[in-house]
Formats: sequence, structure tokens, C-alpha cells
Amino acid sequence: MQKLFLDIETIPAEEKARKTLKMLYDKRVKKAKNGVVHEDFEQFLLNTCFDGAYGRIICIAYATNDDPVKSLCYDPDEVETLRQFWSIAGRHNLFIGHNVMDFDLRFIYQRSIVHKVRPTHNLSFARYRDYPIYDTMREWAKWCGATVGLEYLALALGIPTPKQGIDGSRVFEFYQQGRLDEIVKYCQRDVETTRLIYKRMIFEGNG
Repeated sequence: MQKLFLDIETIPAEEKARKTLKMLYDKRVKKAKNGVVHEDFEQFLLNTCFDGAYGRIICIAYATNDDPVKSLCYDPDEVETLRQFWSIAGRHNLFIGHNVMDFDLRFIYQRSIVHKVRPTHNLSFARYRDYPIYDTMREWAKWCGATVGLEYLALALGIPTPKQGIDGSRVFEFYQQGRLDEIVKYCQRDVETTRLIYKRMIFEGNG
């Protein structure tokens, strides 16, 4: 069994998409009751970091089985990051991450479609199972729909927090400051933490 532990970091849409997004935002405002929406345009733009249609992947950290954690970061060449990821993914059959089903892998697939990068796996995203995707958040909650943060779960299990001076909410801020190395290291820590959580959850060794 070749297990691939992974985590991604994303940032909002690039500047050239601003005009399109402004048009989409204005349409949303027109459709809203009394023209009132819950976020202004700048916040709408920032929130594209959660949207695989317009947001961008700047880093994918990964580890095979018990191998050291590595990373793919070819910023600003997102296409190359995706190509390298799928090349590596093709050698694995179990994909493990925290909220990986609803975010990381979904985002990777969507960005691959946008960039015309053909995946090497057509993974099933069927719910209520732990193969070929093992989502530590979903398995911890036993698919009740609860959202449990990585740090929250790690600390409950006595595992050190990976959030050392940075968390997901600050990734774009760090990116704007040119602190890409720190983002990559943070992403790698998330992968290592996820691996420790996974081992604990399946009662593997002393994990």
C-alpha cells in the first residue's frame, strides 16, 4: 500500500481575473434582496482562495508512507506544480489528509481542469468510506458533518501544533511579504501532523 499524505496552501485569484470577478460580484449584488450582500468586493476577492475556479495553489506538501515530507512549489507556475503532483500521485493508491476530501483534493482537481492538466487518478469522492481517500477530519467525526480543525485535533491527541506563527488565515499575507519559504515549511508541518494523527486513529505502532 502506497500512502500519500498531502496538504495544500492556496491564495486568491490573480489580478487578471479581477475584472471578471467584479462582474460576477455585481451580478450577485443585483440579485440580492435590497442589493445587500454579506461581503464587499475585496472580501469576495480574498475568499477565492477557497474556490478552485479562481483561487491558486502555491504549494503542495506531501509524504509517501514514512518518508520525509517534501513539497512542490513552482510559484508562479501553478501548472508545473499540478503536473508534478499528478506524476507523484500516480504511484500511490491511498490519499490521506485533513479535510482533504472537501478541500485539498477537490481544489487540486478543479485547478487541473482549469489548466488542462490531466490527472493520473480518477479518485472516487464517495462518502462514508476510507479508501481511496482517508480524510482524518471526516473519520474523526465519523461522518456526522462536524468540522474539526487540524490543530484542535492534534492538541487533543497530545501532538504538537503545526501552527507556529502562521495559520491558513495568514498565508496570503505571508505571500505578499515574499515569505514563501515560511509558507512551505508550514504546509510541510501540516502534513507531518496529519500523518501522526492518522497513525493514532488507525492504532499504528506508537503513532
